[in-house]
Amino acid sequence: MKKPLTFLCISCYFKGEDFLRSCKKEGNRVFLLTKESLKDAEWPRDSVDEFFYMEKEENTPENIGNIIKGVAWLMKERKIDVVVALDDFDVEKAAAIREQFRIPGMGQTTARYFRDKLAMRMKADEAGIPVPAFSPLFNNDEINHFADTIPAPWVVKPRSEASAMGIKKVHSKHELWRVVDQLGDERHGFLVEQFKPGDVYHVDSITFDSKVKFSQVSAYLTTPFEVAHGAGVFRSVTCDYDSKETKALKKLNKDVMAAFGMKQSASHTEFIRCHDDGVFYFLETSSRVGGAHLAEMVETASGINLWSEWARVETAAALKSNFDLPKPTQKHAGIMVSLARMENPDQSVFNAPEVVWKINKKHHVGVIAASDDRGKILNLLDEYVEIVFREFHASAPMPDKPTGME
Repeated sequence: MKKPLTFLCISCYFKGEDFLRSCKKEGNRVFLLTKESLKDAEWPRDSVDEFFYMEKEENTPENIGNIIKGVAWLMKERKIDVVVALDDFDVEKAAAIREQFRIPGMGQTTARYFRDKLAMRMKADEAGIPVPAFSPLFNNDEINHFADTIPAPWVVKPRSEASAMGIKKVHSKHELWRVVDQLGDERHGFLVEQFKPGDVYHVDSITFDSKVKFSQVSAYLTTPFEVAHGAGVFRSVTCDYDSKETKALKKLNKDVMAAFGMKQSASHTEFIRCHDDGVFYFLETSSRVGGAHLAEMVETASGINLWSEWARVETAAALKSNFDLPKPTQKHAGIMVSLARMENPDQSVFNAPEVVWKINKKHHVGVIAASDDRGKILNLLDEYVEIVFREFHASAPMPDKPTGME
């Protein structure tokens, strides 16, 4: 009988409880490395054999070096077989640990494709996957050439922040250079990209043995960028299963995973269909489960728990065994989440029979609704958005300048 595998899971945020439960259920020994401030969070403690804490969460060479020293101490007595980053921010840490201790899995070069927005765009472009025009901010002449040849508006984006964090929209060459100059010595950590108005989609997937085993295509009704910068209400809904857009996006998602070297993981990938030309463009990807409770929406529609299946995938890959995914269902589901003025808002107004989930978080309201009729979900979300703005809505927009600016 084989000895149980030992997983080192890393998360600077409270998330991935179902991964930890599934990982333990598969017979593994589970370690969790998290922040000291999350010591008392409601982790599934019966599924975690040992907890370890990092003093700092930054992905600086110094801090990652300190984490590696801690793992080296740990490995004197305990062999680690698998390292998993449960959040975007921990991908660099996990890759560095794998590289240092020669643990199988995604190394630092491949991890860049799922974390560094510049590396993503360059790799996608190299593979012939459409991307909006972009430029790094390394060289003055290249920035000027971009501004002189690519029509505005543009967005300046941090290369390694999750979601819409730190994005700045600019409308002229003068404004672009003002943003670049404000970034100072940090400008190499950003890129500039043409802003293409369009409809934004996300594909949430499970990959095993370099093959996409499951993917759910959904459309943002309000994008993370709009929520962060326009104080909107976050909404997403599954797409029609047999539509041309679903088939096209599933193929594009497979192309991205293949080009980026994905072997096994959950992933969350975003595309935009440009209003001007109707082309689907790649925006970004990640080697993790999507945030904002999209995993719950995907499970409602498909019956597939992305966190649990990800743990099973990692176990099967480490054991070099087969992985069989449960047969997905094909319901439609939609999600709506908003900040609320009240600490514990009364959500009883969201009482339609289609509502299957309500958020349980202070200063938030949110629901997931399910139906065989996509139109019914869309109408319900529209109705509920009006209620949110009238009775609950609060906003905390992101700062008007990208991360890294003074």
